[in-house]
Amino acid sequence: MEIEVGASKWQKGWVVQKLLKAAAEAAKSNSTAYKSIVTSICDDHVQAAVSTLRSPDLLANLTVEIERETHDLMKYLTAAHTLGEVSPRTLDIIISKGEILSCYFIAALLQDLGIDAYVIDLSSIRTVEAPSGDVNHGFYEDYAEALRPVFLESGNRVPVITGFFGPVPGGLLSHVGRGYTDLCAALVAISLGASELQILKEVEGIYSADPRKVPTARLLSTITPSEAAELTFYGSEVIHPFTMEQVIRESIPIRIRNVTNPSGSGTTILPDYINASTSTDITSPRLPTLPAFRAPKFGISNASVSRVKRPTAVTVKNRILVINVRSNKRTSSRGFLERTFAILDKWRLSVDLIASSEVNVSMAFYCHREMVRGEGEARHIVDTDLRGAVDELARLGAVELVDEMAIVSLVGQEMKNMVGISGAMLSVLGKHNINIEMISQGASEINISCVVDQRDADRAMSIIHTNLFTFSD
Repeated sequence: MEIEVGASKWQKGWVVQKLLKAAAEAAKSNSTAYKSIVTSICDDHVQAAVSTLRSPDLLANLTVEIERETHDLMKYLTAAHTLGEVSPRTLDIIISKGEILSCYFIAALLQDLGIDAYVIDLSSIRTVEAPSGDVNHGFYEDYAEALRPVFLESGNRVPVITGFFGPVPGGLLSHVGRGYTDLCAALVAISLGASELQILKEVEGIYSADPRKVPTARLLSTITPSEAAELTFYGSEVIHPFTMEQVIRESIPIRIRNVTNPSGSGTTILPDYINASTSTDITSPRLPTLPAFRAPKFGISNASVSRVKRPTAVTVKNRILVINVRSNKRTSSRGFLERTFAILDKWRLSVDLIASSEVNVSMAFYCHREMVRGEGEARHIVDTDLRGAVDELARLGAVELVDEMAIVSLVGQEMKNMVGISGAMLSVLGKHNINIEMISQGASEINISCVVDQRDADRAMSIIHTNLFTFSD
């Protein structure tokens, strides 16, 4: 069994934005703009139905559903306006209305084509309550199990499913973010024991670089979950990490295809056991109670060069701020790092990249919002959390901020066995006069990252791809 899930660009790019705007307006005591937003959502859906459906009966039924759901939406927004705030749970309900409207529209369209389709609203599916904030694998496992009987009742009918599901403790948007549709698809695939999860995006699949900026980028036929996770974290919009975690744990491959070209091969994220069965890197078992040591490599054997090895992909993450802290040496190196991370935790700052020594630490942060404003000497911190963290870090030593930077990451499972790949990456950037602010490599050895000026980021990605990637046509 295969599950296909696609997102409408019209709904994703338009309705959700309008619903978020309506929620924001409802929270303002001096604004009633949310009412006109809801009216426009209703009118546009009805107009789309009129211009699309051939059956008068289906059109009449769909119009009733649209008016009912938007009336319900207006009630929630009015209640939020009265209270003067929109809770995470209320925001979930407001956003879910966009999913429900789309599902009724798609179901009616399928029925108009002679397909027996019906709507399943997953926002009303309830499972065992979890404490607020304690949403772990067990919660999603229970949810997938609760979905099973819902789909078994479908028989030969085609279910049209809302991508928004709930209720989730703390709010689905707060806990998962905008990738909830992918996660919902994963839970449906698990509940049905699917042989493959297909997610339809607006791209052909996952590329070795951004094809809009690197003309020589190639479509990747397969990648590993760890590679996909690294690419997602460091800038490539691959797939929501929660989605991958759920289905890969159940050994279900994920295939990413283009919504306008669903017959294309796309890119498949294969579970590790499948990749391991085809890997040439055989590692002998180690005693679990002892640390693992790797023997140094002094050369490359003929066997190791019999197959061309290369990184899998290169990606860029913009809007990076670097904080450099040089210790005043009043505390030990251990105490210096301990206090540094305690300060970051206190002020809710998450580090994307780190490089440290006994007396220095450099940390790269992704700016989800504006943190620094102004030019030259007038440049100043505007984010409250960043200001609090910098003030406390200044007690540990000299603090320097470098903004408008980008993280360039080279990712690949085979990079573990590629001698000199780090040097090659840094050398080629230096050769093309791209200055590197900081360098970091994870313990997994499948990712090498460096921070460069944001203005040089796309050029750096193109240079790395041109010089370090070898394809056999």
